[in-house]
Amino acid sequence: MNRLEFLKSLGLKGASLFAVYCAASGLSSCINESMDPTLPPGTGGNANELILDLNDSNYSKLNTTGSYVIVSGIVIARISTTAFAAVTQVCSHEGKRKVTFRSGEFYCSEHGAKFDTNGKGLNSAGKKGLKTYPTELTGTSLKVTLG
Repeated sequence: MNRLEFLKSLGLKGASLFAVYCAASGLSSCINESMDPTLPPGTGGNANELILDLNDSNYSKLNTTGSYVIVSGIVIARISTTAFAAVTQVCSHEGKRKVTFRSGEFYCSEHGAKFDTNGKGLNSAGKKGLKTYPTELTGTSLKVTLG
């Protein structure tokens, strides 16, 4: 059920109460892009960052240019020998978690939205762009700043 169907199912009174609750709670979206409270194996950091050990088998794909991993709803790709890019896995076109990395760009398999490594949309389905996250490599430790 999508957000519109959910609100319709509540009726006018229920939708009004839900809107007041969301406004009072400071919620900005029904999609939570914050990191999961339990970090996957091989990650460190806190709720504002992911720290990936590139020697860990879960993340060793990032040692190869053009490869990517998905961690806590973040697509992290190695875009060159010295650079990485990280974006939300949630596509801005219809909010589906379908974004991956292929052929040097981020791509949503749901409707073909394409994005460059800075999250900028490259076609009409991707025109809203993607949320990006700064990355920093120190030795074999890759930090992705979320907050």
